[in-house]
Amino acid sequence: MSGQRWFDDFKVGERFESPSKTLTDAHFMFFAGMSGDAHPLHYDDEYAKQTRFGRRLAHGLLLTSLTAVGASTLSPFIEGSIVAFVEQATRFKGPAFVGDTVKPRHEVIALERKRSAGLLTLRVTLENQRGEVILEGEHRYLVAYRRDERR
Repeated sequence: MSGQRWFDDFKVGERFESPSKTLTDAHFMFFAGMSGDAHPLHYDDEYAKQTRFGRRLAHGLLLTSLTAVGASTLSPFIEGSIVAFVEQATRFKGPAFVGDTVKPRHEVIALERKRSAGLLTLRVTLENQRGEVILEGEHRYLVAYRRDERR
């Protein structure tokens, strides 16, 4: 894949993988500070030991943010064509902890022509180092047509 992509350049079934990331204590603390979500499950080892998880758990929205298309390998190819991020849905399938390595994946599952831009629907997943899907969901983006393809 090279160069700028427009709505009609996408095909259902196309997949995009992004580099994996190992979650660190710094990720947890930064996200807590940035979001204001300071629940002790995310930062207090003693508190977390008493929960069903037995250790500190990653913030759900931290994990969701790792599926952002802007942080993916697809991003440089839609810089000039992305119009808007319009919707997202996320289901958490399993926990993530400090030290886990997670890998985001995006798959084109639907393409819908709209008046001024196309609606690109991506299935997103986040998989841990054991190959377990810990997050799945969908993102929808408006992506511009080439100037000569506007309908």
